Amino acid sequence: MKKKKIQRLEKILEIPQEVYSNVPKIIITGFDEMMIENFKAILEYEEFYIRISTYIGIININGYDLKLENMTNDDIKINGKIESFDIERITEE
Repeated sequence: MKKKKIQRLEKILEIPQEVYSNVPKIIITGFDEMMIENFKAILEYEEFYIRISTYIGIININGYDLKLENMTNDDIKINGKIESFDIERITEE
């Protein structure tokens, strides 16, 4: 019942899901910049590889000259030459 009320309120106010939940939002600008909102932790950080944990999975970023910038408790900006990324879904058993 509570979920239905939230969905109705979301539609009325037109609030995006990432604002009221922990679902990550990924914004990619070309091959040089990535912004991840609603992340949990940085698991690995190298110049060529970054792993970031979110509430629904792990984001793996590959490239070179990768740098973490503009970090807050909720979002992180990655700069560098991004070659690829993938998302590992967390499965609930």
